[in-house]
Amino acid sequence: MRYPCAMVRKPTIQAPLRIPSAAKRETRTQFAVLPYRIKKKGGVEVMLMSSLDSGRWIIPKGWPMDGMRPSEAAAQEAWEEAGLRGRVHDTVLGLYSYSKWLDEELSIPCVVLVFPMEISQVDEVFPEAGQRKVKWMSRKKAAQRVDEAELKQMIETFDPQALR
Repeated sequence: MRYPCAMVRKPTIQAPLRIPSAAKRETRTQFAVLPYRIKKKGGVEVMLMSSLDSGRWIIPKGWPMDGMRPSEAAAQEAWEEAGLRGRVHDTVLGLYSYSKWLDEELSIPCVVLVFPMEISQVDEVFPEAGQRKVKWMSRKKAAQRVDEAELKQMIETFDPQALR
């Protein structure tokens, strides 16, 4: 006997976080957004920004924030770092890892969860204004500019239509 199988995609329910302290060398979690916009002719662009220290191309990301859902914390970082406002989705696109250098001798491993964010507004006044370069570019060009292999793949394969 065959049983009917129905797959229904349900939205992820994110609860606000309570953040315990971590030991010095433990892996840390960060939350990021992949900022995107849909051009009038239908193409998709993503926004990258330069990091504060090395100037390499990255996406907005930061630490968990007490009492905020992960996607909310990611959206808050996007505004603080690049003045971005828009609709952040609760669906995780994927994750990537990197080493965050705290000084010349100490780095900590980080795992970053990435949430898509459709940008509707870019503010001129925000906390880190003037400290970073920001640039809108095609998915292909953006994927070529980031260092992390998992992030490259996320950007290359990102399809905003799959979010609807």
